[in-house]
Amino acid sequence: MNTNKFPGHGRFELMFRALKYKNYRLFVGGQSLSLIGTWLQMVAMTWLVYRLTNSPFMLGVIGFSGQLPMFLVTPFAGVFADRWNRHSILLLTQSLALFQALLIALLVFTGIVQIWHLMLLSLFLGTINAFDMPVRQSFVTDMIENHKEDIGNAIALNSAMVNSARLIGPSLAGILIATVGEGWCFLLNALSFIAVVISLVRMNVATISKPKHRTHVFQEMREGFAYTFGFPPIRFLILMLAGVGVLSTSLTLLAPVFAKEYLHGDARTFGFLMGAFGSGALLGAIYLLNKKSVLGLGGVIGAAVSVFGASMILFGFSRWFLVSLVLMFTAGIGMMLHLASTNTLLQTISEEGKRGRVMSFYAMAFRGLTPFGSLIAGSLGDTIGAPITVICSGVIILILAVLYYNILPEIKPLVRPIYEQLGILPPLARGVQSATENGAKKIVS
Repeated sequence: MNTNKFPGHGRFELMFRALKYKNYRLFVGGQSLSLIGTWLQMVAMTWLVYRLTNSPFMLGVIGFSGQLPMFLVTPFAGVFADRWNRHSILLLTQSLALFQALLIALLVFTGIVQIWHLMLLSLFLGTINAFDMPVRQSFVTDMIENHKEDIGNAIALNSAMVNSARLIGPSLAGILIATVGEGWCFLLNALSFIAVVISLVRMNVATISKPKHRTHVFQEMREGFAYTFGFPPIRFLILMLAGVGVLSTSLTLLAPVFAKEYLHGDARTFGFLMGAFGSGALLGAIYLLNKKSVLGLGGVIGAAVSVFGASMILFGFSRWFLVSLVLMFTAGIGMMLHLASTNTLLQTISEEGKRGRVMSFYAMAFRGLTPFGSLIAGSLGDTIGAPITVICSGVIILILAVLYYNILPEIKPLVRPIYEQLGILPPLARGVQSATENGAKKIVS
């Protein structure tokens, strides 16, 4: 009997079952406060850049500088996530992020901040996040003691936490920016990292995976690449996420332009738009909290991408604030269901020794390619206008959803043997199972 299980089978126990693990409870406690600070900084940074430059293109440049390290550094970070102690890496990255936020706050409060400061500090934070994200994603299994059946719930809880912060942070940032200025958003974010550092220090590191001696970094990186893109289910999930990730950048990047130019609002309007996006994402996370297993998540991804693409198209046409809020809400639902479902499937079907590297490609697809999306969206926003840019991005995302639905029947048989091994599905008849496994091995090889 698993003594870690919550007693009973009520809705609360089902939705929050990952909290039975002490390390994960500490993680949630620290991150809950810190993530609100992170959203304060993200909104403040976007508004500060637009206030200083009044240029959609410069929004794209700052987005590019902040996210480029995800493309260049993340594959190496995935190797370190499998090689080094993930707990120690997170302590370092969170401390450096605290320093970065404090430095921006100082520049803003002293009135000497310039756009090149923001570019360099965005690049610095992007490098920190390039190491932090794959480590943090693969750290989930360490915190819940490698119980596969609770990984999906832990990821959904983390998504709910992130999007609760997305709901609170942007709206609070809009109020703070309009009343006391951007500097307080950066300062509060710096202070919020203290909660994360305290929670990490209090964790029982004895339950966390220990570093192992391995081969050369580049060799491990090649092995991770071959595994990730050699197995069709993982490859299709990563490529789908990459395509949507690049195209989705235009919605959030150009949101200040819509708030000011097309909805005739201010920083609070922008904050409410981002808050509506977070509200939808939170609802999507709550839906996933109620799922008992990973079964059916493949279909959820297709539906989520379709909803997201349609919402972007309609948002590009909208000139009414309330309509735009509703469309940001539905876009948030679609984006969250896509991200969290993909995350859960990847962590479930990946081999233990390669999970860090797989999640580094997840981070690269989700965030590493967005600098190019930022540049493209910023440039197109300057030339053809923000509405047309967002509408065209939504159309292409709908096309990707159609392609995904066509591919889905081909990858389901390849995932089934893994589900059977994990006890998620009952075994097929032996002859059918062997044929399926042999087919999967041929494709991988």
